[in-house]
Amino acid sequence: MPKLTIDGETTVEVPAGKRLVKALVEEGGTDQLHACGGVSRCTTCRVRIVDGEPEKMTEAEKETLRVREVTEPGVRLSCQIACDHDMSVELISRFEGSGRKDQGSPVAEEIQPEPVWTTK
Repeated sequence: MPKLTIDGETTVEVPAGKRLVKALVEEGGTDQLHACGGVSRCTTCRVRIVDGEPEKMTEAEKETLRVREVTEPGVRLSCQIACDHDMSVELISRFEGSGRKDQGSPVAEEIQPEPVWTTK
């Protein structure tokens, strides 16, 4: 099982293939935001990949990052990443202090929309 290190403090094992956004909340116990429900329509689920950044991304993630003008190195959408190897991430968007009523809509088990894979 891949290991996920969160904010350099907590390391958890994650079922292989699990969506990063779900792993952050379910295994990691974090308050990671996911306002659109994990369908790559917003950027509230963004994280900074410190180590182990995936080499591929979905077309949906690439387009959302482009449209939202997210250009910081290592910043990715956790809703569009499958945990298939060890990673270390820093949370960027948290429920605490966000002013939102909740973390976001329920997130499907599989990456949505249907992934079309590309390179970064």
